[in-house]
Amino acid sequence: MKKILLIAVLFALLFSCKKESPNADDVSIDTDTLEKINTEKLRIDSLRMVRQDSLAQVRKDSLEQVKKDSLQNLIIQKRKQKKYEVFKGESFSYWPIKSSDSLRKLFYNTFSKQQQYTIAALNRIDTDHIKTRDTLIVPNEFKESFIDYTPFPRKLDNLNDVAKIVIFSYPIQAYGVYENGNLVKWGPTNMGKQSAQTPRGLFFTNWKGRQVTSTVDDEWILNWNFNISNKGGVGWHQYALPGYPASHSCLRLLDADAQWLYNWADQWVLSDKHTVQVKGTPVIVYGDYKFGVKGIWYRLVENPEITTISKSELEAIAEPYVSEILNQQSIREEYIKSKTPITESKVDSLKVVKDSLN
Repeated sequence: MKKILLIAVLFALLFSCKKESPNADDVSIDTDTLEKINTEKLRIDSLRMVRQDSLAQVRKDSLEQVKKDSLQNLIIQKRKQKKYEVFKGESFSYWPIKSSDSLRKLFYNTFSKQQQYTIAALNRIDTDHIKTRDTLIVPNEFKESFIDYTPFPRKLDNLNDVAKIVIFSYPIQAYGVYENGNLVKWGPTNMGKQSAQTPRGLFFTNWKGRQVTSTVDDEWILNWNFNISNKGGVGWHQYALPGYPASHSCLRLLDADAQWLYNWADQWVLSDKHTVQVKGTPVIVYGDYKFGVKGIWYRLVENPEITTISKSELEAIAEPYVSEILNQQSIREEYIKSKTPITESKVDSLKVVKDSLN
């Protein structure tokens, strides 16, 4: 009996263990499954973390870009403001004069007609071309007389005995007038363009005409024309000054300057239609111009002496011609003594067709 009871208890215990074992297996997770679950959970957490960090970084990057754009816009605005501001140098200032800029209106309201004329002359232009320039050179102080702005020396000792002479400088696009070595006048000029440059050397004025028809284009009327090379068709006269060498070898002048020189210089004297008996006023044309860039007078703001010609330099330029100039001057003086009055060539008419004597 005891044996039967013991067997029954053992059987019950054995049955109980087998019943629990399958239940334990049902709720447990094997190693591979557990690792898969943990990996997926980590992936989801990482994705959430990356998304959160990316949004924050995007916001940060956007804010930084806005700051950069704002700074760049500020720099651009400052540059634009500086571009359209007057830049003041030691003796001259850069004055922007673009038609779209308010400084153009301010320019005309600030400076008188006479001051505008001076500014134009210093920029080697006429007043009609003021509005075409992007920037003008303006003196910080307006002097009593225009001659006080001269780039030419006031005195040339080796020309003391030369009664009259005109010197044209290609590099600075200006001319100087001397009487017995003393500067009496100077002004701007626009000489021959690169493809039709004004010849250099010593010339003498010959015939003149109040209004002359150009040999290049018969629609071009040259006011106050004074020829210095009859065969070459070169002379000075009034014509538009754009601020750089632009002519077909002639020497362009402001109207008032052309008229002054027209009345000041002497014509030649012809013994007959083809023979020159007495030459006119000596004229020297010298130097080279750097084509393709703005004239050196635009650097007056940085260097107020950039256009100044030294006395020794100009005397050296004139020296090779002094002997011939004095020789022709003596011939003229002798002629004046022997002939009273001088019968000069009769070419001072209102119009000389095609720059010729005929």
